[in-house]
Amino acid sequence: MEESAVHRTIASIWRIESAKIIAALARIVRDVGIAEDLAQDALIIALERWSDAGIPDNPGAWLMTTAKRRAIDHLRRNKLRDRKYEELGWEIDWQQEPDWDEALDDPFGDDLLRLIYTTCHPVLSAEARVALTLRLLGGLTTEEIASAYLVPEPTVAQRIVRAKRTLAAARVPFELPPKEELPARLSSVLEVIYLMFNEGYAASSGGNWIRPVLCEEALRLGRILAVIAPDEPEVHGLVALMEIQSSRFRARVSPSGEPILLMDQNRALWDHLLIGRGLTAIERAERLGMSFGPYLIQASIAACHARARTAAETDWVRISALYDALSQVTPSPVVELNRAVALSMAFGPEVGLEVVDSLMQEPSLKNYHLLPSVRGDFLTKLGRKQEAYLEFKRAATLSRNEKERDLLLRRASDCAAE
Repeated sequence: MEESAVHRTIASIWRIESAKIIAALARIVRDVGIAEDLAQDALIIALERWSDAGIPDNPGAWLMTTAKRRAIDHLRRNKLRDRKYEELGWEIDWQQEPDWDEALDDPFGDDLLRLIYTTCHPVLSAEARVALTLRLLGGLTTEEIASAYLVPEPTVAQRIVRAKRTLAAARVPFELPPKEELPARLSSVLEVIYLMFNEGYAASSGGNWIRPVLCEEALRLGRILAVIAPDEPEVHGLVALMEIQSSRFRARVSPSGEPILLMDQNRALWDHLLIGRGLTAIERAERLGMSFGPYLIQASIAACHARARTAAETDWVRISALYDALSQVTPSPVVELNRAVALSMAFGPEVGLEVVDSLMQEPSLKNYHLLPSVRGDFLTKLGRKQEAYLEFKRAATLSRNEKERDLLLRRASDCAAE
């Protein structure tokens, strides 16, 4: 195999295996920054040796064993062996070849869960949590993260470095939170994954309407979390939401990358395998018999769209009721704006406009482009074209996404032409 092909293969293997390796090392050395450095050492060794000797039959196990050896060397060099043995209860005869799997055995699921809770710790800012999670659990390079979020690479690198330092300075333990802290900490984990997915699903800025790599990584992390935390309905709810939303990608943009709104999409292009997975995740959450949280409610809304064979068959009355429930669970101006859209579709644009008008003085929506966009849509349906034109123009000035801005300007132009 050519060297470039070997490197591409190793990169693919690393993307799959790195989170498990870093999680296992972090359990040993109790520091995610050191764990990543040791894992990178193992990757460098692999790049050097596999280019000549070829890729082993079980590359993941090879990387894990090499990385664990590096961790043990690190403990020796730093004279932490005795303390670590006492903490972890190890009894290893250094004169013999240790059985690495037996000595350091721990379910990968437990390690990964600890790592997720660590990278998403509330002591970090939302931006730092996302960057660190993409780096350590998604296996993305700083360049890839910077490209996905359209920020300079040094900015991402600084966020990651500061996040590691913050975790170390705060002495955040590499362990599952106490039982009483689990709900709040899980909320932070889900928030990070949700933010990641949303930025990929509707890019806030730049020249692309969607950024699939962010959605793919968020969905992958969500699926991992669903396996290692199977009794949490909100985990399944978020996975369901992402599965169903992801099903629309092929229909969501034109061949030239222009946005296609939900009601105008060709539903034959929706991925029904992903829809099926999403509906199954909803059923799994419902079987747990707990009250619906925000992600499960949003997944149920997405399911209403997914089940409708045509836009006209959408059950907007049920969607309105679900938004009512969502506004009770997590009240916010953005939820209220979405509720206005559902009400307009179920009961007429004048009903939706009344709700939107009540939000016009909301400070948090002052620069939110979707507020004038939604109002413009209602005004268009009511025949108030000149007012709609002004709303779409305002929305275009507020949008930082080039494709979305172009769409809003076209809608404004259509109002002016009539």
